[in-house]
Amino acid sequence: MTEDLGTPVLDDHLHLDPRHGRGTAAVEEFVRLGGTHLLVVNKPSWLLGVEPDEPADFRAVFEETLETVAAATEVLPGRAWPVLGVHPGLISRLVDERGFSPEEARDLMRGGLEVASEYVADGDALALKSGRPHYDVSDAVWDASNAVTRRAFELGADADCAVQLHTEATEDLTDLAAVAEEVGLDPSKVVKHYAAGELAGVTPSVMSDKERLRRAAETGEPFLMETDFVDDPDRPGMVLGPKTVPRRVRWLLEEGYDEAVRRAHVETPAAVYGIDTEATLEGTGS
Repeated sequence: MTEDLGTPVLDDHLHLDPRHGRGTAAVEEFVRLGGTHLLVVNKPSWLLGVEPDEPADFRAVFEETLETVAAATEVLPGRAWPVLGVHPGLISRLVDERGFSPEEARDLMRGGLEVASEYVADGDALALKSGRPHYDVSDAVWDASNAVTRRAFELGADADCAVQLHTEATEDLTDLAAVAEEVGLDPSKVVKHYAAGELAGVTPSVMSDKERLRRAAETGEPFLMETDFVDDPDRPGMVLGPKTVPRRVRWLLEEGYDEAVRRAHVETPAAVYGIDTEATLEGTGS
């Protein structure tokens, strides 16, 4: 039996891996608890066996993600959308393990984002994913990572799409909001994944634990909800499972945060990504 929470329920950031993980079985679990929509982010390239030497090498990662999203949409009462890009942790693999200079790594990663943006331009992907390491790195790697992020913003501005970011833990990303503005991307269309309950500068995609969600709900500001489910049998419990967002939506409704639920699952997705979670739930939208 599938639970009906009376609202669209969107997990803004998770990964699916039918090759190594649970794939659509995880989606079915999400649906049973009342989940309706997913934003599926491609797994880091190296976890899919891709060690890129040139930008075109990322295409295999993106194509596999599109297939996974199509399979997820088959099971969802709403639909799934792909978010494509280059994980910022790749720079350390390239520099520390493969002998790339930070500048060479920067150029390869920017090229991978350019390939990802082709999918957005063609209507096959919804948004881009980029960012900078959440751990200590050299100044050269940090500068290169910020240059990659800036390129993601330029591509987002060109394609009129959102950019999801993986960054250091922080409640202030006004520095990156300023970069987005410089290149013509509305900072509200920059989304920090794995966010806490409050965030200055860009839109938070809040990890769905109760404390963070209560803070987000009480700010009255736009926010999204996510699990960052990694779908890796070797790392169970590393982050939140696919049932978490529907469960937390039910909890928010029980706590009287109906307006916050609408904000996170209808209004913010429409403002940030241009998607209509209500219409797509009824099968009347795209």
